Amino acid sequence: MSGAYFGLFLAAFGAATLLPLQSEALLVGLVLNERHAIWLLLAVATLGNVLGSLVNWWLGTRLEQFKDRRWFPVSPPHLDKARHHYQRYGYWTLLLSWLPIIGDPLTLVAGVMGEPWRRFLLIVTLAKGLRYGVLVLATLGWMG
Repeated sequence: MSGAYFGLFLAAFGAATLLPLQSEALLVGLVLNERHAIWLLLAVATLGNVLGSLVNWWLGTRLEQFKDRRWFPVSPPHLDKARHHYQRYGYWTLLLSWLPIIGDPLTLVAGVMGEPWRRFLLIVTLAKGLRYGVLVLATLGWMG
């Protein structure tokens, strides 16, 4: 795997966790570069982002063990707000997992709520793959 694909994977993975990273700018830059297979860029970004979300889900399944530790990245009020939202709307909220600010905590809360990993992966992959797909199409449309 070339460095560009690996870097995109790492950026997408990190962006899906609770780390303050962004992968969209890197993806757009690589698309504009025109030296990489677009389908592979889309697949790598989606895979990295979904796997990062799976880390959030896994952490959510073990949240009770870590929530009182100082380094834990989600404050109790934010977690309670996300939990309330998830309980109200259910697993369909995972379609919003691509959104900035609320998407990553939603994937964490899905783990807390005991969301089955298969349904989680299906919905999150759809949401994040569509987000990257729209971004790539918009970039290509801008390019003419």
